Amino acid sequence: MTSSGFPLLNDPDILRDITALSDRYERALGENELQELDRLFYDGPETVRYGVGENLYGFDEIKAFRRNRTGGSPPREVLRRVITVIGRDVATVDLEFRRIGAERIGRQSQTWFRTPEGWKIIAAHVSLMGTGS
Repeated sequence: MTSSGFPLLNDPDILRDITALSDRYERALGENELQELDRLFYDGPETVRYGVGENLYGFDEIKAFRRNRTGGSPPREVLRRVITVIGRDVATVDLEFRRIGAERIGRQSQTWFRTPEGWKIIAAHVSLMGTGS
């Protein structure tokens, strides 16, 4: 906490850790490394992932979705990423992306929190902007 009572933002050591985890997630997503993606998500019923065409509640639904998705996530390039560390135990990762060969911009938000097993994603949201954007 700062002297004003608000949590410290963007501790440099934690920011470096979350940046590395976000890079790890992008690699795993691009290579469809399902076990690695599973390791990065919190294994509990509280975990939520809202996707472009699905709402997934709990780790088991997220895991099943990934295994049933033919070919994995479409290849993409990250256009912009903002990472914000809140205190010592919570961080958000928000990014804009474009699927290779597509025009529409996608958005992804993740909430990470520190667990005894390390940093995990507990909430994620993926969406595509409308065709006019």
